[in-house]
Amino acid sequence: MPAGRVLGEGHAWRIAISVHGQDGPDGWWQQQLAGRRGLLAISTMMFDGRDADDIVALAVSAVPSLGGGEVVAVYVVADGRLEPAARGPAADSELDRHVRELGEGGGEIVLGDGMWRWAYPLTGLGGDTGRLVVKAPHGPSPDELFLLRALGQQLAAALANASMHSRERAYIDDLRDLNTDLSAAVARLEERTAVHEELNRVSAAGAGDAGIADALHRLTALPVAIEDQFGNLRVWSGPGRLDPYPKPGAAERTELLRQAATTPHPVRIRDRVVSVVRPRHEVLGVLALIDPAGTVGRHELFALEYGTTVLSLELAHERNLAEVELRVHRELVDDLITGVDDESAYTRADAVGHDLRGPHHVVVLRWPGQATTDAAGRMVSALGLRGLCSRRSEAAVLVVSGRPDGDAMHRVMVELLGSPDGAIGIGGPCAGPGDFPRSYREAIRALDIRQHSRAPHGVTAYHELGVYRLLDTGRNRVEIVAFVEEWLGPLLAYDRSKRADLVRTLFHYLECGGSYDETAAALTIHRSTLRYRLGRIRKITELDLNDVDSRLNLHMAARAWQVMREME
Repeated sequence: MPAGRVLGEGHAWRIAISVHGQDGPDGWWQQQLAGRRGLLAISTMMFDGRDADDIVALAVSAVPSLGGGEVVAVYVVADGRLEPAARGPAADSELDRHVRELGEGGGEIVLGDGMWRWAYPLTGLGGDTGRLVVKAPHGPSPDELFLLRALGQQLAAALANASMHSRERAYIDDLRDLNTDLSAAVARLEERTAVHEELNRVSAAGAGDAGIADALHRLTALPVAIEDQFGNLRVWSGPGRLDPYPKPGAAERTELLRQAATTPHPVRIRDRVVSVVRPRHEVLGVLALIDPAGTVGRHELFALEYGTTVLSLELAHERNLAEVELRVHRELVDDLITGVDDESAYTRADAVGHDLRGPHHVVVLRWPGQATTDAAGRMVSALGLRGLCSRRSEAAVLVVSGRPDGDAMHRVMVELLGSPDGAIGIGGPCAGPGDFPRSYREAIRALDIRQHSRAPHGVTAYHELGVYRLLDTGRNRVEIVAFVEEWLGPLLAYDRSKRADLVRTLFHYLECGGSYDETAAALTIHRSTLRYRLGRIRKITELDLNDVDSRLNLHMAARAWQVMREME
């Protein structure tokens, strides 16, 4: 298209520019730059949405056609500082110094080579935007100067416009990011609201820890386990429950609680994400999500944390109720074992929901250094017993309906406390409230005898002591041993040296009232063998077994020996 040609009315401008001045289908426009219409075309293209670098490149390419010179440097103002433009020629140090000395007004730059140079200020509505430095062999004509100044003004305006659009795009991007973040925050808030509503609804409905576990399973789609502080499973919700449920050892449990307590947030321990239920400083249990695949994310962690809070309140409430109930029970038990009238005892027992009528026994349990009373209460529940619990002199005291199974009690206590180092004493039966002080004393006597024996851990019932209960108060074992040695010492020495069985023979002979047939049957030996052994006993002890005093002392010593042997 010839230079200066104007398209007819009704047609749009179609002007393209090769920024680098290369030949091509858009190179025709350079012919238009000889006049104002070329400047108009350049200006139009500067405002067509290009970025600052492309605008600078466009201006650099346009200058030779407008004034016969060339651009030797372009500066833009960035963050308040004058910096060389990325797409413009780079100025040498001397030219850079002159440009900066001229300041915002620009002006002529005189160097030693005689070339004409001029720094055109790029000033727009926003103030100083940069410099356009042009060089030519001689000064341009007034028309060319006008065109160059006009180009500088258009360049400044285009750069300001590009900067505004850039800020607008950044603002739009910020708004988009903010909207994305806001949408994510709303989604998280909705998820957390759902967690709050579900767990609060369960808590308000009084569903207990089982309801909390079920709600947490619904919210996370993961199996949920609630354990007590000892590692015993309280509640499981969801598939995959192991039977029997694995209980960690005491050392492993202590390490788990220590590890979980070092952070206020849930922690992963192998295939579980664990949160400690600790309403105050006391650990009441553990809430865990079973997650072998490692799928727990932010939503599940929040649900677990809030579930822990709700469960803490639930267990703390249960603990407070249990403490109140225990305090009432304790006061009643304390009064029963110290003495209270029947009417008051029955009335108070009825008030706490315990039927005191019928046979009862007092049981005393002692595990040094352990929370014996709490464990005793759980043991009563585990065995399905009906009883009242108290604490007295570092021991748990139970008033139990019916005849207690001491071995079962000891087994459950060992499981709950993780230690076999404890003993249980069981008193005699109580027909009414007036018998409880006596049964308590008997239980204490049986417990003391057990703990002062060679096998201090286990169960001893008062009725099992026989005559030994008349001899031993639990603190005079030395005297009992001396008594046994005095009357049975020679026989015990003979049995040890000869690997004989004379003491046991004497015990059964006296227990059977001197009957040869019953004694031989009890020992599963022949009558002649029994006769021989009794002869050896008379010879070794030099005692007459028919003498009343000798027979009584030997019988008591033999029974004491038998009781001590059973407890060893």
